[in-house]
Amino acid sequence: MPEPRVTSVSPGSMALLVVGVAGVSLSGPLMAAATAVPALAMALWRSGLGAVALGAYGGRQVGVDISGLSRRTLVRSSFAGLMLALHFATWITSLRYTSVASATALVCLQAAFVVLLARFDGEEVSRSVWMGVGLAFAGVLVVSGVDLSISTRALTGDLLALAGGVFGAVYTVVGSRVRRELTTTTYTVICYGTSAALLLVACLIGGVQVWGFDAKSWLLIGAVTVVAQLLGHTVFNHVLAVMSPSVVSMTILLEVPGAALLAAVLLGQAPPVAVYAGLGLIVSGLAVVVAARTRAGAPLEAPIE
Repeated sequence: MPEPRVTSVSPGSMALLVVGVAGVSLSGPLMAAATAVPALAMALWRSGLGAVALGAYGGRQVGVDISGLSRRTLVRSSFAGLMLALHFATWITSLRYTSVASATALVCLQAAFVVLLARFDGEEVSRSVWMGVGLAFAGVLVVSGVDLSISTRALTGDLLALAGGVFGAVYTVVGSRVRRELTTTTYTVICYGTSAALLLVACLIGGVQVWGFDAKSWLLIGAVTVVAQLLGHTVFNHVLAVMSPSVVSMTILLEVPGAALLAAVLLGQAPPVAVYAGLGLIVSGLAVVVAARTRAGAPLEAPIE
């Protein structure tokens, strides 16, 4: 049975949030450092190793759960895997073109895209939420404008990160609904497994190298899998089911300054000062969105890296 959602925030849940934020904050810098690993290959290994690790953890129960799934739930979980594959493919590729700070902030616009998806689905959206969305996208214009002045390559990275945010929004919306019927382990095994299978096909068709990397590259692949996929991504998949998504959403916004700081320290990436102004607008706008939707009692899906 899926885990029941609780309303109180226990010390254990808060500790998981801290671990999750640290994990996703390291995600961008680690993948940007793996320059010898093609973006699609990194996405493949991250998804595939995550699925294998969680399948081993869940053991026979995962197989039992999957065999008893309805066709509708299985299709939804697999569709979430498709969206995750597209999310990883576009976002990880963006790290090859633009700074970690810009890419992370832009992909975290998932929260704003979730609002747009909700509106298309017929949900009423308050003026405060629209103000927050507008503020966040004003930050996008600042970041993209600065990056365009640097190079069209940086702007290409920004656009890829934005696309990653769109796919991430669809992934989190679908996943949040499926998670009401499945445990974290069963859902993530299906989702990550589907993502890995699709990415493998893409790599084979595109002739992308997926093997034969040096020791440093394999170490970075392993670090991304453990730190970002298991301690970051999977932890947030779990806490979304057991605590308020609004708290999770607000906490994950710390990924933006966290990734920027870590990229500056570990990779020596120090974007122009104007970029940090844009990052501030994006985070502020998304914080307004989360707070306003919380007051309105609307469901929130957290942006996850």
